[in-house]
Amino acid sequence: MTTTLEKDTNHQIKQLTCICCPMGCPLEVKTENGQIISVSGNTCKRGDEYARKEITAPARTVTTTVKVKNGSINAVSVKTETDIPKEKIFDCICALKQVTLNAPVHIGDVVLENVARTNVNIIATKNVEIK
Repeated sequence: MTTTLEKDTNHQIKQLTCICCPMGCPLEVKTENGQIISVSGNTCKRGDEYARKEITAPARTVTTTVKVKNGSINAVSVKTETDIPKEKIFDCICALKQVTLNAPVHIGDVVLENVARTNVNIIATKNVEIK
């Protein structure tokens, strides 16, 4: 969640909630002319890193399911190998709706390469055996 508290032509203060761990630290990010001046409110280094990344290049890990034919179950859970740019999430989901796998599927199998031209692969996170 991002909230802009103060804004003039050169200076902004944004409020974020860190999502790196269950603590959910309230973060305050000060920027000037588009550059980060400071991050406060974090109780660990990961909070600072998260805030800087969220302001400059927000990214997310996408998790969903993909259809499976002839499998012991009809779908397999999948995820991006790494974060993808936040603005590519919809394109990623649309691409995955077109995918149907044939069993067997194994954890770590690449389901879709270079999803939405992000240079990130989609991988299976569960095993599905043949029916």
